[in-house]
This record gives sequence, C-alpha cells and structure tokens, in this order.
Amino acid sequence: MALCLKQVFAKDKTFRPRKRFEPGTQRFELYKKAQASLKSGLDLRSVVRLPPGESIDDWIAVHVVDFFNRINLIYGTMAERCSETSCPVMAGGPRYEYRWQDEHQYRRPAKLSAPRYMALLMDWIEGLINDEDVFPTRVGVPFPKNFQQVCTKILTRLFRVFVHVYIHHFDSILSMGAEAHVNTCYKHFYYFIQEFSLVDQRELEPLKEMTERICH
Repeated sequence: MALCLKQVFAKDKTFRPRKRFEPGTQRFELYKKAQASLKSGLDLRSVVRLPPGESIDDWIAVHVVDFFNRINLIYGTMAERCSETSCPVMAGGPRYEYRWQDEHQYRRPAKLSAPRYMALLMDWIEGLINDEDVFPTRVGVPFPKNFQQVCTKILTRLFRVFVHVYIHHFDSILSMGAEAHVNTCYKHFYYFIQEFSLVDQRELEPLKEMTERICH
C-alpha cells in the first residue's frame, strides 16, 4: 500500500526549516500566484512562464526558493537509505560523478559521499537564499548583477539531486508511493530551467531518456 507522503515527511527529523516569503511583499504575492497556477491543473509548461509585467529576477528567486524547499524534502524522505556505505560517492550511475567545491572548506573539487555532498549542498543553498546581498527581500533593493549566474549554479546542483535520487534510489520512491509526486516536481523543475535556459544542456544528459519519456 502506498504510504501517505505527509506521513513520511513528518517522520523525518533531518529536514531544515522551510525558507518562507514575508506576507505582504511582492515576492509573497508572486509565490501565491505560482502556487495557485500549480494547483489549478494548468499545463506545467504554461505555469513556469513569466507573468506579464513581472520582474524576471523576482520570478526566478521565487522558484529557486520553492525548488530548494521541495527537493530538500524529496531527498530528506530517503536520506536514511542514502548512507556512506550505500552511496560512498556522489554519483548518477557509473558514468557521472559529482565533486564538491566551495569557497571555504573545499577549494579544490573533492570526491565525497552522496550524503556528505547533499548536506553541504543544502547548507550552501540555504546560506545563499538567506543572504540579503544575494536574495534581497527589502522593497527597492536590487538583485546583484550576477544573480542569474548564482541561480544557475544553484539549479545545476539541485538537478544533481534528482539525478542521484532517480538513478540510485528509485526503488525507495516506488516503495513510498511517491513516484507521481517526484515526477511532477521534476517536470516542474525541468520546464522552468528550460524556459529560462538556466542549466547547461550537458548537465541534463544523465536523465535525458527519462526526461524525454515524461516531459514530452
């Protein structure tokens, strides 16, 4: 019997607090608009398009934060099955291996286990979206000039979570009855990054066959 996703999510203690938008702000209104479109049953390709008159940076910011929340939740549901033993390398099958690099502890690309990579990734993204210099929340404060470049890096790394989950933990997705939910999240993510050309096509190769099957 398929498990209730809410029950699965509630049992996991590894989830970090969700990043939320302040009520009354323009970004909160955009977030509500995006969520309403999702729940209305509209085609996901239509849902990701920039609403007339809205700022593209605001639209991207809202989605980056939402995708971070959703993908963090998806990985969290199967974190217990992704261990140093089962996944000693952050990979997407035998052909793709992802190394971690940052500006602090790992200045050179480092080969890490999947759970270690994921922990560093979620901390790194959380730090960025809570940084007012990168994701400003105050009215009238502009986004930095490199904002879309930062978002490209975030989304590229989040895509790798999908790669690892689909290739190494698909059995867990099935056993939890979460396939439809994860597929919908993936399709939403995929259509968004394609709409705004935010992730290099070469990064999408590991899931190319699956994407062609469920997104076209």
